[in-house]
Amino acid sequence: MDSLTPRPYDSIDSLTQRPNRPIDPLTPRLKIHLIAAARHNFMKIALLYLALKKEDWAKPHIVHTGQHYDLNMSDAFFRDLRLPDPDFHPGVGSGTHAEQTGRVMMAYEKLLLQEKPDFVIVVGDVNSTLACALATTKICFTQIIKPSSLPAGQPPTYSGHRPLLAHLEAGLRSFDRSMPEEINRIVTDSLSDILWTPSPDADENLRREGIPDEKIIRVGNIMIDSLEMLREEIQRQQMCKQLGLRDKD
Repeated sequence: MDSLTPRPYDSIDSLTQRPNRPIDPLTPRLKIHLIAAARHNFMKIALLYLALKKEDWAKPHIVHTGQHYDLNMSDAFFRDLRLPDPDFHPGVGSGTHAEQTGRVMMAYEKLLLQEKPDFVIVVGDVNSTLACALATTKICFTQIIKPSSLPAGQPPTYSGHRPLLAHLEAGLRSFDRSMPEEINRIVTDSLSDILWTPSPDADENLRREGIPDEKIIRVGNIMIDSLEMLREEIQRQQMCKQLGLRDKD
């Protein structure tokens, strides 16, 4: 799985780096879960999902935890982002931080055991980010090594593994631990196998917390990629004029 680790480019390409190993046509594509909980999460994963769909090694699935129920999350919203409806929707809903985090963990653990993804991508700093990171790193998929692949007379053996965990927008810090989001950021980063950062200061924040350099991959601000994807539509609808914005505002 370490061959999935992308090289440090400042573009969407580094998030969709093809594995270095040859692709076996008889081997299923890697199953990838992209976790989203609210509108802004979908805006961040949209372009990544679309890019992964084009890769012959990847099979991305969108998981909407339902942490934030939004009446404006209509078909038009997904259509504007060029996204299909989420593949999985546990529908967790609102609650206290502890209730919500616990419910997402329980719901996503069931989905992990059912779907057995190879790669889980969490984004941002909401409660679902932390909950899915915890569930992913605590899970263990047991694999039976059958006698046919072992020396004669040797009984079956068992091995365990878990999905690779990546955090998109890693390393951002407010340095205010009274904020629930700050706790979510710190813990998620400490658990992640790959940390995709938006900026040099995010890299330095992670290094100060003891994260090794080989886990830190600077990819830039994915929201800029999303803006570029939607730029023509924004101009077509004259959104700047509707919002009273002038050139260069």
